[in-house]
Amino acid sequence: MDLSVGMTWYLPVIWSLLLAVAIAMYVVLDGFDLGMGILFPFAKSDVEKDQMMSSVAPFWDGNETWLVLGGGGLFVAFPLAYSIVMPALYLPVIFMLLALVFRGVAFEFRHVADTSRFLWNIAFAGGSTLAAFFQGVLLGGFVQGIKVENNAFAGGPLDWATPFAFFCGFGVVAGYGLIGAVWLVMKTEGAAARHARAHAKLLLPAVLIFMGVVSLWTPIAFPRIADRWFTTPNLFYLAPIPLVTLLLAWFVWRWLNEGRENRPFFGVIGLFLLGYLGIGISIFPNLVPPSLTVWQTAAAPASQIFMLIGTVFMLPIVLGYIAFVYWLFRGKVREGEGYH
Repeated sequence: MDLSVGMTWYLPVIWSLLLAVAIAMYVVLDGFDLGMGILFPFAKSDVEKDQMMSSVAPFWDGNETWLVLGGGGLFVAFPLAYSIVMPALYLPVIFMLLALVFRGVAFEFRHVADTSRFLWNIAFAGGSTLAAFFQGVLLGGFVQGIKVENNAFAGGPLDWATPFAFFCGFGVVAGYGLIGAVWLVMKTEGAAARHARAHAKLLLPAVLIFMGVVSLWTPIAFPRIADRWFTTPNLFYLAPIPLVTLLLAWFVWRWLNEGRENRPFFGVIGLFLLGYLGIGISIFPNLVPPSLTVWQTAAAPASQIFMLIGTVFMLPIVLGYIAFVYWLFRGKVREGEGYH
């Protein structure tokens, strides 16, 4: 294979994998952070709320780094996809970002507020829930496909607003709530941990229902996804994914009942990654479903190489910093403790 032809083929695949890793890291790391905010209104006391906040205080702002990497990587490596996806999903993107900003402000102001703390509690919980919901809407709007003509978005500003997208929004809220609950099981003690375990037992079946409905809805509504999953030999290769998902969910339920503290969190991460893998299988190699692939939307090889060199140096630093922070603040947060 000619070197230039090989680069044209491999570089978009490498960048699509990098974007997939960035999004997966964001979903896992910021997922438990947002999930804690979703569960915030169910805390029984201010002491429990403070304990919940302290469990994510050292991590929450760094977790959102991966969202920047995902958006920036899409802009640099796949500018055509960026120019189509952003106009198609502009409104939910704006709503999500505003919710994240509002939530971040509430996170800091709540600590110093006195008479208005209850208002910042509402703002924090509302921002977390809305951010999660619109991330799910973005996912649903992306999977269902974007209308493209002459390499430009040809739809309307509300094409994303479908029952499927809204259902995905509620599913992500439930999923983030679940990972937030098992995070609190792992990182807190006392009443906060007991309530989190109870929430996790309620949310795990709900998340499985959402995953099951989406798994059936997508092949019924979108023939291209049905062809990917239910034609031979793909059917035999991909059948283990839902089976492994059910098996892992059973283990998470068992660990919750046994009083395990760490295993449920990593088990739920596994559920998220399996669901993420299923979405990737459904849409790859399309970066703008259903019509444009990663190769059709990729930037010039020189641009991809230039940014890839910087990423190769910076990504290990970012990963090392994250690993150090999580190691430094390992252990449980007890009642009355905090990092502010």
